[in-house]
Amino acid sequence: MVKTLYINKSINYSGKELEPHWIYRNFDILGDAVIAFCGETNVPRSFMLDQTDILDKAYIYSPLMLNFIIEHFDNDLNLALYRQRMFLIGIKDELEQLGIPVVRRVEALYANNRKLTVSVASSSNVSTLVHTGINIETTGTPVKAAGLAELGVNDIQSFAENVMLRYRVELEQIYDARCRVRGIIAGHSPQGSMLTK
Repeated sequence: MVKTLYINKSINYSGKELEPHWIYRNFDILGDAVIAFCGETNVPRSFMLDQTDILDKAYIYSPLMLNFIIEHFDNDLNLALYRQRMFLIGIKDELEQLGIPVVRRVEALYANNRKLTVSVASSSNVSTLVHTGINIETTGTPVKAAGLAELGVNDIQSFAENVMLRYRVELEQIYDARCRVRGIIAGHSPQGSMLTK
């Protein structure tokens, strides 16, 4: 199943890190994985993947952001988008457990009507990739933004590890459900007898 790691050193995020095997090359984690790290985030348009953002000439910046990179070795972009949203729901659940109300709008979370997260999902020739960033500090952000610091989340490592644990457990529970459910054959009831009128 998916491996998780919090990197306890500052790493800046520019968008070029969202590429296949970046996790393996830099942290020796082979296979499906989620990693988290903190640092400045500054994504120029040349590394942006969302075509709407590119057309709008938007950019992504935060002086300090908690970044997550997720890689799964399959090529199903639809599945990557489902995982992206499931991961965001895990962040939302963790924040609400801390007493912090947030609202999800598509692939972003908002606190006090200000944007708290950025996120994108894409695919490569060997894997699907998700980046989700949560503002910690917001000075200089291009939009009205909220940050974990002002929301009272001070133990960033514990928060990140809890979010990744939620994701891992969710995937494990989905796998367990897949293994225990009985299949349905067309024209037959789940008990194996023919349906009758």
